[in-house]
Amino acid sequence: MLKTKKNTFDVDAVRAEFPVLDQKVYGKKQLIYFDSAASSQKPKSVADAVAHYYLYEHANIHRGVHFLSQQATDQYEKVRKKTRDFINAAYDEEIIFTSGTTDGINLVAATFDRAYIQPGDEVIVSGMEHHSNLVPWQMMCERSGAVLKFVPVSDSGEFVFDAYEKLLNSKTKLVAVSHVSNTLGTINPVKNIISKAHDFGAKVLIDGAQSVPHLKVDVRDLDCDFYAFSAHKMYGPTGVGVLYGKKEILNEMPPYRGGGEMIKTVTLEKSTYNGLPHKFEAGTPNIAGVIGLGAAIDFMLRDYVKGAEEHEHEVLQYCEEQLRRHFNEIKIIGEAPEKTGGVSFLLGDLHHYDVGVLLDRLGVAVRTGHHCTEPLMTRFGITGTVRASFGMYNTKDEVDVFIDGLKHAERMLS
Repeated sequence: MLKTKKNTFDVDAVRAEFPVLDQKVYGKKQLIYFDSAASSQKPKSVADAVAHYYLYEHANIHRGVHFLSQQATDQYEKVRKKTRDFINAAYDEEIIFTSGTTDGINLVAATFDRAYIQPGDEVIVSGMEHHSNLVPWQMMCERSGAVLKFVPVSDSGEFVFDAYEKLLNSKTKLVAVSHVSNTLGTINPVKNIISKAHDFGAKVLIDGAQSVPHLKVDVRDLDCDFYAFSAHKMYGPTGVGVLYGKKEILNEMPPYRGGGEMIKTVTLEKSTYNGLPHKFEAGTPNIAGVIGLGAAIDFMLRDYVKGAEEHEHEVLQYCEEQLRRHFNEIKIIGEAPEKTGGVSFLLGDLHHYDVGVLLDRLGVAVRTGHHCTEPLMTRFGITGTVRASFGMYNTKDEVDVFIDGLKHAERMLS
């Protein structure tokens, strides 16, 4: 009988990889970084990989016959294979490198309708979506004559599945939902969402920006048609991301941008286009960013990082428990039973911005505002929240400092 391998997560070893966590804010307070949902911090191994590329390996890729070009191309394409394995895609060519989640969603929104959408067809999104998974579909529907429909959000911040089932019909061509809400932390039942959509022949795009840093993602198990995520949320560089798409669907979609690399032949009158994945990767890509993404994946697969999901969940649970214990007027926005990543809240009638400013002076970095989910704020009748979001490097001790900071803010602002 095989023994289950015990998690080897070591938060001290993890924190040692992040020099930024050793610094003082305003020269006085130890930095506590609770803003990973906006952008995670970077381990030294990622910065070293990017620096090494620029110092020793830089050249443009795919076109050159010289040593540096071939070496850079090899490193770049190795990350494509590594990313395929990381999310369990079937083929290398199903991995499209983009500038981030927003770019990946826009790629689909700019091309999917030209292959699959007719006037009167329907697209479904949820009421908790980040603007990046809403505005592109509004633009696509305006252009194509499709109709955009919305799944409501419950009082507890959950995707209302019964309402979703009622929206699905033979006209539904695409469903686009987040795996994890960036504001609420809600983990949506994406596998069931996908299955129901497929019953009606619809395709499904999953916004994975907030899920890949916290959950194990298997795109073949989910059976999603598209999955988009960003490197900078998962300990990698900014300006690079991934769009996964099923090969047969990507082959049907026209190119997103024109330029170098995405062509097969060019005359003055007409061009023919390259195959996957290069059809969607026009121009010189963010080579250093892709190499940094590969280093971030390596970091997330290290032995002492195994168990990070459980650690983060414990920190999140502890934070919510302490908020409820110490503040009578706390209002947590989003109380779904399945959550990850962080907590959004309001402290009595104190303005979220004022709370955030005072926490900053105490060394605690949080995000305030509408978090690019204005329709969700309208749903809850608020203008914004304080959001504390966590990475694998955060601890319960940091939560205690955060709670003390909130107490100070409450005394100062009440």
